[in-house]
Amino acid sequence: MVDKTMTIRQVLEMDAGTARIMMSFGMHCLGCPHATAESLEEAGMVHGINVDEMVDQINAYLAEKQ
Repeated sequence: MVDKTMTIRQVLEMDAGTARIMMSFGMHCLGCPHATAESLEEAGMVHGINVDEMVDQINAYLAEKQ
């Protein structure tokens, strides 16, 4: 399960398919150096993203794969 305190990198390492969801929310910085240490919540604040909605979509995607 993903939560907003996780780094972008942690989420991508769980499943690379999550990139599509993050990018649909306007997070096109997935490969930048900040992605290693920046949490989803921090990135969301920078990009003006509803992080809770994005995390819900990521978790729904991951649940479908199980």
